[in-house]
Amino acid sequence: MPVKKHLNNIELTHPKYLQTLVENRRVFNLNNCELNVFESYQQAYQVPLTFTDLVVTGMVRGKKIMHLFDDPAFDYMPGETVIVPANATMVIDFPEAEEKNPSQCIALTVDSTYVDSTLHYLNNYYNTGDEKYDWQLQFNQYHFDNNNDIAGSLNKLISICSSKDVAKNIYADLNLKELLIRLMQSQCLQLVSQQAALNSNSSRLHHVLDYIQQHLTEKIAIDVLSRKACLSRNMFFKWFKEQFGITPLDYINQERIKLAKQLLTNHKNSIGDVSLQCGFSDVNYFVRLFKKAEGITPGVYQSVCY
Repeated sequence: MPVKKHLNNIELTHPKYLQTLVENRRVFNLNNCELNVFESYQQAYQVPLTFTDLVVTGMVRGKKIMHLFDDPAFDYMPGETVIVPANATMVIDFPEAEEKNPSQCIALTVDSTYVDSTLHYLNNYYNTGDEKYDWQLQFNQYHFDNNNDIAGSLNKLISICSSKDVAKNIYADLNLKELLIRLMQSQCLQLVSQQAALNSNSSRLHHVLDYIQQHLTEKIAIDVLSRKACLSRNMFFKWFKEQFGITPLDYINQERIKLAKQLLTNHKNSIGDVSLQCGFSDVNYFVRLFKKAEGITPGVYQSVCY
């Protein structure tokens, strides 16, 4: 499994202050958001939870099973985020919660007016001229692993909301905007990547990602990608990072690691062969990159696939 960026530990509620053993709630209210910290200390099933605003949730410890929309239930673990629109009901199971192993989750609700004004600002001031990118949150992509940026933004907001700093509403405002942008960039990358092969000519976003996918096994020059995007090298880096929140090289390596995982399921493929087939000329660099992304070496990953 990929390495997920976990949220920082949050101190558990002292036993004498617990009001319930299932979804005990602590609340920190700010002008444009509300931080809820939920803890469960015993098994429970089919527990409903609804918020009247957009909610960004993050698991801190333990395990939940989430029932959301009409989709199949899924395990919800530390290092993962789920975003839910206003007035949508989550139904939650706590199959492993107990006194010595509680579940803990944060739920950050964001005022709908604040979300709308942020999207309006982005759509008016941060759009490229020839391919109007519609900044919006996608609720068909609501469950994903935390990357460094999303985990970092959530950790900062947890710290701000629970602090006693008199200026915390100002700090929260700045970090809320960053969190919303990080979430939308992550979703945009997923969406465009999925559409790239079928819509390679619909925009330069699709065109560039489709080219990368078609040439993963080869050396991919940034100068070639910038020409595909009809941008200078420096502008290409800036544009790509603005659209997706990561650099072109980060994306290329991310996709090569995905390909490597597929190839490693065949025990006949050596680590060196997989490295070459994924466009890495240096097998040691491939091993280091794979371990950084997945938490284990390619050899260990291949061994556990059987």
